[in-house]
Amino acid sequence: MTIIDPMQIGDRELTEEEEIYKENILDHYKHPRNTGTLPECTVHHHEHNPLCGDRIEIFLTFTDETCTDAKFVGQGCAISQASMSMLSEQLKGKTVDDIKRITSDDILSLLGIPVGIVRIKCALLSLKTVHVGISHWENFTNSATTSPHSVKFTETGELP
Repeated sequence: MTIIDPMQIGDRELTEEEEIYKENILDHYKHPRNTGTLPECTVHHHEHNPLCGDRIEIFLTFTDETCTDAKFVGQGCAISQASMSMLSEQLKGKTVDDIKRITSDDILSLLGIPVGIVRIKCALLSLKTVHVGISHWENFTNSATTSPHSVKFTETGELP
């Protein structure tokens, strides 16, 4: 039987600075920022990790190419939910192109702790949800030959 050391997240003990980040992750998990739904959102998408059961659903509103609001609802481990909470704070005020340039390294940097191979999908589920949601929205709006920012989705993610 393997004993898990609570002071270790990745493959080594945490430094003092990483311990502070760990506390930040727990704070975002216990008190997530930007939770809820946006009935008149521009982008609505959900993803889940079938291996562990983590789920994230995003609601983004864009005005003139800029994200003016970001909300999410989710369920899962501290890493996945804290990651989405942290990312939701970063999205507001960014353009679509800026959001599409956010990388997995950016998310791991926000978390600030080493994330082991088993937890990497948990950590990056937030980014996958945002990027895939924006991609689906752009593909839909491009095929509909309308401005991407003129299409609004209902609370259930359907077109009105």
